[in-house]
Amino acid sequence: MRSGSKLVPGAVLRPVVCVVFSVLMMVAVAAGDAVAGKRKSGEIMMPAGSPAAINGPLHVCRGKRLCNEDGNPIQLRGISSHGLQWFPHCLAPRAFDAMADDWGADVVRIALYVQEGGYETNPRKFRDLVDTAIKRATRRGLYVIIDWHILTPGDPYHNLDRAKSFFDWLVKRNRKRVNVIYELANEPNGEHVTWDLVKSYHEALIPVIRKRDPDAILLLGTPGWSSMGLAHGWSEQDIIDDPVDADNVLYSFHFYAASHRDHYRQALDRAAQHIPVFVSEFGLQTYSGDGQNDLAQSARFLNVMKKRKISWAYWNFSDDWRSGAVFQPGACQDKAFDGTSRLKKSGVWIRKKMRAPDKFRVR
Repeated sequence: MRSGSKLVPGAVLRPVVCVVFSVLMMVAVAAGDAVAGKRKSGEIMMPAGSPAAINGPLHVCRGKRLCNEDGNPIQLRGISSHGLQWFPHCLAPRAFDAMADDWGADVVRIALYVQEGGYETNPRKFRDLVDTAIKRATRRGLYVIIDWHILTPGDPYHNLDRAKSFFDWLVKRNRKRVNVIYELANEPNGEHVTWDLVKSYHEALIPVIRKRDPDAILLLGTPGWSSMGLAHGWSEQDIIDDPVDADNVLYSFHFYAASHRDHYRQALDRAAQHIPVFVSEFGLQTYSGDGQNDLAQSARFLNVMKKRKISWAYWNFSDDWRSGAVFQPGACQDKAFDGTSRLKKSGVWIRKKMRAPDKFRVR
């Protein structure tokens, strides 16, 4: 001990150490257990190394990119369910295990049909299915898109009151989660369903969500089955010139490679240079979700999405008989979600693309 210095009595030192330790523990918990690489999303701890644990809450940065909490642009790659009313058994716990561990997915999209035997028939039942899917995705550290799957009728205003009620419930329930993304209208369509109409629908619904969560990522459907109007002979320029005035929104673009050719791909490339875009649904086949796989055209689309860091979700993770469903009929019932033995050609191809290493940049 240096001359003139004093010993600190143990009775004084111990409380100081305890206070410092407690503060450090509080910081660690607030950071989502950063030491272990885990992260909390609501009440659920997401595993270390999982996409949502690595990237955290997302936001739109630089005006046109989906970025992680460190401000780095990222591309999420994943897959959409088929309709919950038809294929709930394809979203069993083992299915989420396979998506996370075997397929290498970053995001799963939950297709909540409103009509066609969907949400409108039994809101309580479908809210329970959505809630279960969110928890299963969160436990595996996946981002999860809740898709308000309007299709027929194509005018989103037909379901506006239902949408307000559903999203108010949904966002209130998940406002503390960092991995939930909300898709406000799957595929608005119809000759009268212009961008002006679709935009006004979004402007009516967004405040309901923002009241509960001011920062959540929102995917905004676009005219012409979310083709940015191309299917009706319009142009992505309509949206570029008159975007929705809101933060953390991306515009949905859907394509099916055997039907939608260079014109669609070039429009996607142009749009992504001006506005944030998310390909929340696409297929290798025709827009029916069936037919021959056009792998060459699909690869060209994927190259554009990689270059522009456009996130995507493939249609669909089910054992439907159509060629776009990744599994052979009966695979979901058998819980055969891993490997390639029960996959169709489309499943083998898209699984390989999803399994390519992620290049997430962190601080």
